[in-house]
Amino acid sequence: MKKISRYILVVTLLAGYYSAGAQRNIAEATIAYDMTFQTGNGAPLTGATTTVFLKGNNSRTDMVSALGKEVTIFNSKSGNAVIIKEFSGQKLMITLTKDNWKTKNKMYTDVKFELTDEYKIIGTYKTRKAIAKMPDGKSFEVYYAPDLVPSNKDYDATFTNLPGLAIEYEIESGKMKFKYTLAKINYDPVQVSQFDFPTSGYRIMTYEENQNLKKGN
Repeated sequence: MKKISRYILVVTLLAGYYSAGAQRNIAEATIAYDMTFQTGNGAPLTGATTTVFLKGNNSRTDMVSALGKEVTIFNSKSGNAVIIKEFSGQKLMITLTKDNWKTKNKMYTDVKFELTDEYKIIGTYKTRKAIAKMPDGKSFEVYYAPDLVPSNKDYDATFTNLPGLAIEYEIESGKMKFKYTLAKINYDPVQVSQFDFPTSGYRIMTYEENQNLKKGN
């Protein structure tokens, strides 16, 4: 009986070892998502993409659709960021300080994830389902890959506490609903220039100025 117990213990430890060994920390990569979004009761709009570039403390997220383009560049070490918007021929750059970034993402900062035992194959990825519980009482489902873990957990405030890379999820923002599905991951080196803040060609305003503009002040 003791021999059987020892055997089970050894097998369990080895399984844990190989499972941990298979985990990949993503320090540098280009992560592309297919995206659909919906406003109101209309049909979902397809053909949009979101591409995330990761390199050390730097991250960049490009959201491109038929309506235009929005780019967010963020350095998790300094806390500084810019949001670049190109819609209807207008080019705007919003600058954010560390405090601005925290304010902008405060609704996602304390998201708690309830991990379930439900698994799903999405493309070539074995994913696990988690239910995100937001501070305002709202929730959403996300399928993530436990064996893929971004080194920079702050690249997306929504998933800072998620123990893996988000593969598929649907989330609401205001009156819009967005669905993201991972299309591919490229592990080739990402050029540092991807994270440079533009110096010209855009109307520049601070985060506070942009917030006042939205309020109509």
